[in-house]
Amino acid sequence: MFRRILVANRGEIALRVLRTARELGIEVVAVCSEADRDALHVRLANQAVVLGGPAPSDSYLRADRIVEAAKRSGAEAIHPGYGFLSENAAFAEAVAAAGLTFVGPSAAAIRRMGDKIAAREAAAEAAVPVVPGINQEGSDPQALLGFAREIGFPVMLKAAAGGGGKGIRIVRDESELAQAAKLAAAEAQGAFGDGRVYLEKFLTKPRHVEVQVMADTHGKVVTYGERECSVQRRHQKLVEETPCVVLTPATRAAMCEAARRVSAAIGYVGAGTVEFLYSEGEFYFLEMNTRLQVEHPITEECYGVDLVAEQLRVAAGGHAADPGPARGAAIEGRINAEDPLTFFPSLGTIERISMPGGPGVRIDSALNAGLEVTPYYDSMLAKLIVWAPTRELAIRKMLRALAELRISGVKTSISVAAKALRSQPFQSGDYDTGLLELIADEPGIAASLDADIAAIAAAFAKKEGLLARRNGARVTTDDQVAAPVEAWVLAARRAGRR
Repeated sequence: MFRRILVANRGEIALRVLRTARELGIEVVAVCSEADRDALHVRLANQAVVLGGPAPSDSYLRADRIVEAAKRSGAEAIHPGYGFLSENAAFAEAVAAAGLTFVGPSAAAIRRMGDKIAAREAAAEAAVPVVPGINQEGSDPQALLGFAREIGFPVMLKAAAGGGGKGIRIVRDESELAQAAKLAAAEAQGAFGDGRVYLEKFLTKPRHVEVQVMADTHGKVVTYGERECSVQRRHQKLVEETPCVVLTPATRAAMCEAARRVSAAIGYVGAGTVEFLYSEGEFYFLEMNTRLQVEHPITEECYGVDLVAEQLRVAAGGHAADPGPARGAAIEGRINAEDPLTFFPSLGTIERISMPGGPGVRIDSALNAGLEVTPYYDSMLAKLIVWAPTRELAIRKMLRALAELRISGVKTSISVAAKALRSQPFQSGDYDTGLLELIADEPGIAASLDADIAAIAAAFAKKEGLLARRNGARVTTDDQVAAPVEAWVLAARRAGRR
């Protein structure tokens, strides 16, 4: 096992890796920007290196400075976390060239699976079904129109490089195609420096289901079941659960075997996620994320495994462990600093935090009072994870935990997650990637909360003395007690704390 590693990331994932490494007796070197000098991952590390200014391009994206910091500090390996350079093939190459171990797949695997067209071809070569589409990139409207007519509308335009929901456009008829292609190519160029786009058939009511893989340097690939990630907005996940309620044992086994075949075919090493679209009883390869996923904790809770520990063991030359049987159900909610109505980022300083607790409740976060939420980094503040013996109990536990979770100073997505979990489609398990759009026009979040959660919100609102304006009139704290949740939500949305 390694004696010392460098964690090339920040926030909750840097803490996540740091804590596991320390438990394994591994020293940790942290890196940070000028803005993160006092961050929790910096304070808990054995050593810390300041990379540069607050902008990622001056710090967390500076591969040269990160590699140099690892060499100077005596680190033997670099764990990239997720985001930033985690799926950057050139970074993986630079780490290897410096004589260090990259805790992840080879540069060749990252490069191949990072190109969506090449990834589709790899899946097809491994006899894994892919979404009907055209394995050819381009942005010429006439060429794309010909492809779209060939596979039939509606279609989806997707960026050949990158991820995170950028460079994606749904096109329902010919009249929309030219403008959509222009916008998708421009967004892809801006986000990834690569304006190539390609076409896929847009599936009806698709569910986004992914399989966790772990592969070692000895050719062994194991899978840790699947995660349902269909609660999304703008193609970015908000709520994830495992297991997927609609998969039969036979389909689950087939999907896991497909993920294993794709991974083995490209000589994959480390933790990765093979993503599928599931529609009308069939599944299709979507893409592969060549890193640890944000939602990995729900797999850990159901399988009783530490995936970061497995990553480190495999990177050090160990064998991938055979997973035990899955148990119960787990749900994760991403808590983002964003307006729950517009999803625009919410900037400011965290004033107060009240965390939930109890059996089966886990918080992965780097939050602390006084933390400044800046425009430089991702808006995710925390991940709330729950486990219970059954899905029904897991939903109840998550709703209770969401009701207890309080973050003041910025707006958050807490209410959106609660609304999604309380919706009839989610409760029944009959939902797809259009769930948030489906429930957007339903009665407000306040009306969906039951009496016990309303009472908690009322007490919090009264204690904080929130004031808001409703129809031009000031709402007093007495009014808030009479209509506690509605006034509290209004206060958060319109007036803030005064």
